[in-house]
Amino acid sequence: MDELLRSLDDRRRRIMRGGGDKRILAQHDKGKYTARERIDLLLDDGTFREIGAFIQQSRTGDASGDPDAPAEGVVTGCGLVDGRLVYVFAQDFTVYGGALGELHGQKIARLMDLAAKTGAPLVGLNDSGGARIQEGVASLDGYGHVFYRNAIYSGVIPQISVIMGPCAGGAVYSPAITDFIFMVEKTSQMFITGPKVIGTVTGESISAEELGGAGVHSSTSGVAHFTAESEEAALQGVRRLLSYLPQSHRERPPVRPGSEGVTAPDEELLRIVPTEAAKAYDVVDLVRRIVDGADFLEVSPHFARNAVVGFARLDGQPTGIIANQPKYRAGGLDIDSSDKIARFIRFCDSFSIPLVTFEDVTGFIPGVSQEHRGIIRHGAKILYAYSEATVPKITVVVRKAYGGAYVALNSKAIGADVVLAWPTAEIAVMGPEGAANIIYAREVAESEDPAAARAQKIRDYRERFANPYIAAAAGMVDDVIDPRETRRKLIEWLAVLRDKEEVRMPKKHGNIPL
Repeated sequence: MDELLRSLDDRRRRIMRGGGDKRILAQHDKGKYTARERIDLLLDDGTFREIGAFIQQSRTGDASGDPDAPAEGVVTGCGLVDGRLVYVFAQDFTVYGGALGELHGQKIARLMDLAAKTGAPLVGLNDSGGARIQEGVASLDGYGHVFYRNAIYSGVIPQISVIMGPCAGGAVYSPAITDFIFMVEKTSQMFITGPKVIGTVTGESISAEELGGAGVHSSTSGVAHFTAESEEAALQGVRRLLSYLPQSHRERPPVRPGSEGVTAPDEELLRIVPTEAAKAYDVVDLVRRIVDGADFLEVSPHFARNAVVGFARLDGQPTGIIANQPKYRAGGLDIDSSDKIARFIRFCDSFSIPLVTFEDVTGFIPGVSQEHRGIIRHGAKILYAYSEATVPKITVVVRKAYGGAYVALNSKAIGADVVLAWPTAEIAVMGPEGAANIIYAREVAESEDPAAARAQKIRDYRERFANPYIAAAAGMVDDVIDPRETRRKLIEWLAVLRDKEEVRMPKKHGNIPL
């Protein structure tokens, strides 16, 4: 028995060393941690339980496995984050550059199955050069097993990807299917084809960072939802995100005890939002004044900045926040912001997270490029996502709510449970200026003082049509509220809607306009 135990200890030591001291040192020299070090940073101290440590591809058919691929280049297991169960896999770049082989893929797939069966989130720490070429088509089959589970477990358990090195080819598709992607600045990249291939095929010269770095994917492509300056910061960001999420679709989001509850009316809200509809302000300032502790986790803050989405708490209840951002493009909706909003809605609905929408929108942004690139199709995604969602849905019309954008952003007609409006709200087919130019064009032109006549017609239109009381009289707004009472009203309505149930017609699934 002693000899067997010594053999066991020897095998464990070899596995724990990954690709060996030289490769571990090279990883550290790049400012990167090893797979096991990353897991330790993510999880509560001492809680990691490894699964499949001895899995190895055997070249000889015996139990020795491939000496160059301990644990098949991926560490898998489970542990706790703030005392809650989480499954995690970490690709080991010191072993074949983290390349995915047949058993590497099977290890991840089995872990995903276990996460779904037990109902706990999955976090993938990705650091991979792609498929293990020396295994041929078997490595592609390994990818397929992972992709399939990413898809079928979508909406079953939260899936989070952290890109912690160069991820190329098939290595990027699994993260793309997951719910959220974190990237580390300067050390992580994502691309289907790398700079060398692009240079050969198209003649374009570009660096890996310029092609698929954190800055590109967080601001231009929208692939990455969060970026961090270091691996430690990225993993802390994952822990923060998990604090808002339920373990699975079978549970409700975790309510944080000890919230400050309803606070006194907030005079600052009157100063943040200008009364003049054309003046810009930062809607994030508005959100932070209303949510618990001014704590707002914004998702994709650098992409489609004319829309804001993210997580906050109201009286301890995790809540999905959606808002127009008047600081950028007047908060209008375009292709990218439509995609950003629709996907966030669908995530929150999958995991029973209530939605609160702060509306201040001039409409869908006009332009030939937007029309030709499919703003109709993309804008329809918002309509579809809000209509499909069955979680509690509350809208606060802060200022402008014009045209089709008013309807799309959680109006009563497409399923809002409660619509509140500030006295500054203007709800109409279009803005008073544009409407007056069309409706009263002849009267203005024939008047003795066209400028004065036009100004008067704008005031008339605003009084007759563009105010919250007209919409409230028609039942499209449930209440016109004092802005200073917004937090109290939202907390009260979320409590009312907490046990909301909504039964839909049975079907296999809908067909969102992708």
